[in-house]
Amino acid sequence: MINKVSRNYLEIKSIKDLKEVVKPKGKYSVNLVDPTDFQLNKFLYKQIGKKYFWKDRLEWSNKNWIDYVSNKKLLTYILKEEEEIIGYFELLFHKSKAETEIVYFGILENYFGKKLGGYLLTEAIKKSFKLDIDRVWLHTCSLDHKNALKNYLSRGMSIFKSEDLIIKIA
Repeated sequence: MINKVSRNYLEIKSIKDLKEVVKPKGKYSVNLVDPTDFQLNKFLYKQIGKKYFWKDRLEWSNKNWIDYVSNKKLLTYILKEEEEIIGYFELLFHKSKAETEIVYFGILENYFGKKLGGYLLTEAIKKSFKLDIDRVWLHTCSLDHKNALKNYLSRGMSIFKSEDLIIKIA
């Protein structure tokens, strides 16, 4: 099946522009995955991404995953409620450009509707700006969760580029 997909690139250039969502009630935590764990990144990518046609990494070997998570510029954080994993984000730090890219971001489907996406994005942006950068950016598309774009805009991000793509979804 061929689909027209709209992709938006968003950015936030100051922590002062962040419209923060406070931590929800409960025993939630957002923690850096240290040491890195390629199996965790792989699991979350597959589980969260299957609904949104995340495909580019499905063919990766374990070595590809290990190499990816071993990149010193990549930080992976997970959202947990006590010991239950809820979601994650990956930050790719570009020191020469003084920016951080939120490479992947998402919550497992059984945690939808609990207002955790706004909190997780708040944490991703806050942790990014702690890296002494001038800009946090990401991209999203019309295949992502129906509230993804709204969440990004509600946190103070703005669209700096949009494009339409024709892609094959199998």
